Amino acid sequence: MLKKLILLIAFIVSISLNSYADNKVLIKNDPSEVKDCFEKINRMTFSLNMALDNIIFEPVAKAYRILPSPIRSGVSNSLNNLSNLVTIPNNLLQGEFKKAGNNTGRLIINTTIGVLGFIDVAEKIGFSKYEKEDYGQTLAVHGLGPGCYIVLPVLGPTTVRDAAGTFMNTLGGDPWYTATVTNNNHYFEDSDYFYTKLADGIDFRSKNIESFESIEKNSVDLYTSMKSLYLQDRQKKILNSSGIVDTMDDSDWDEIEN
Repeated sequence: MLKKLILLIAFIVSISLNSYADNKVLIKNDPSEVKDCFEKINRMTFSLNMALDNIIFEPVAKAYRILPSPIRSGVSNSLNNLSNLVTIPNNLLQGEFKKAGNNTGRLIINTTIGVLGFIDVAEKIGFSKYEKEDYGQTLAVHGLGPGCYIVLPVLGPTTVRDAAGTFMNTLGGDPWYTATVTNNNHYFEDSDYFYTKLADGIDFRSKNIESFESIEKNSVDLYTSMKSLYLQDRQKKILNSSGIVDTMDDSDWDEIEN
């Protein structure tokens, strides 16, 4: 695992040596500059995803909403707390040491006093909330362009770079993946990782039921609208912008405003 992490860091450092200036990063990640190289396949996959959403994900999300609000908030807090395991190393790789320290403090406090993150104790005692970071964002910060836009089955919109960033989790970039899927131990099962990812998807979908319905109702081309929304949100995250990008708020591809 340590060897994998060293190789991962070395890979990102090698990219940083050839990184562009900030304005080049901005241009590279401009949604209008990202090519839809596989549009026909992407549209087919998008249609499949929409069918699955209508049949499975939206009904499950609506059922999830029946749970009391404190339970749903607690689940969301726990998932956000778990995401720090990926955010913290990416804070470090991006040179955001203050944020890394803050998020490490949040992780320790919320995992212990906050009962595995169910209660956001850290926020109550003054620890700031920062945006989630991932390896796709880190690669972008160090100058790697997004490549082509792609739509993955079930997982949805991404780019070649962001998909590669997600793959880095399997190389030791995500301690939770390593602890559950990679390592054989008496504490975690492989399924624990996939259950948390499923819960994350349901939590996300339940927060955005009305918003997705609004976008679907008001879009001339839903595929194009969702692509634009995703790419603008990624640009905002890469630049650590606090402004609202079109219909997105300043939290995550998480709360889509009507």
